[in-house]
Amino acid sequence: MSDPKTSETPVKRVLIKISGEALMGDQGFGLNPPTVEAIAGQVCDLLDTGAEVCLVIGGGNIFRGLQGSAQGMERTTADYMGMLATVMNALAMQSALEGNGVHSRVVSAIPMDQICEPYIRRRAVRHLEKKRVVIFAAGTGNPYFTTDTAATLRASEMSCQAIYKGTQVDGVYDSDPRTNSDAKRYETVSYDEVLQKNLGVMDASAIALARDNNLPIIVFSLNDPSGMAGVVNGKGKFTIVGGS
Repeated sequence: MSDPKTSETPVKRVLIKISGEALMGDQGFGLNPPTVEAIAGQVCDLLDTGAEVCLVIGGGNIFRGLQGSAQGMERTTADYMGMLATVMNALAMQSALEGNGVHSRVVSAIPMDQICEPYIRRRAVRHLEKKRVVIFAAGTGNPYFTTDTAATLRASEMSCQAIYKGTQVDGVYDSDPRTNSDAKRYETVSYDEVLQKNLGVMDASAIALARDNNLPIIVFSLNDPSGMAGVVNGKGKFTIVGGS
């Protein structure tokens, strides 16, 4: 797998993983329309480079299944509620993208025929080939799996070159740099090291699946001045997760 920092081959197809919390902006809950518009603008810039783009957006800004379960809700029910939150975020992003003239499709792992398409792999691939943004919603469609795992699964199924995980920090650290000024930043880190040191890049299932499919994970800040297009083309600051 090519290194995004050194490869001269243009990136053809990528999956962008965005947390639901990233859509809140300065709010403590829900969707902040200017923030959604700004992220949609970055996706548009990425499309202009010729890349085919998939998106997976978490639902933590609306509902997080693990928190619901911890407060006494039955885990399966809580996880399904979290999946529905991801559909809401996907529809918001679709609206923002299409407001910028970009064709997109929301593809749900849970059938909701009146508002989005069901997940059919060949159909999703065809959308990408037609330069439509495909927004995968409702996780894997199964409880006990996070949107990180869903992102890795869909990236593998779509034959993406890499997963780009947009966060609030500019890479992977051994602790939270927002609360620890001495946190160590990694330029590159292996899948096994992420698992052994519990670095919190993605959950263990997602990291293991990425490792098994030799799928790099690039962690970057959504506030990077280079934007998604710059990061995907090797500019800006980011951490590459890959290798043994």
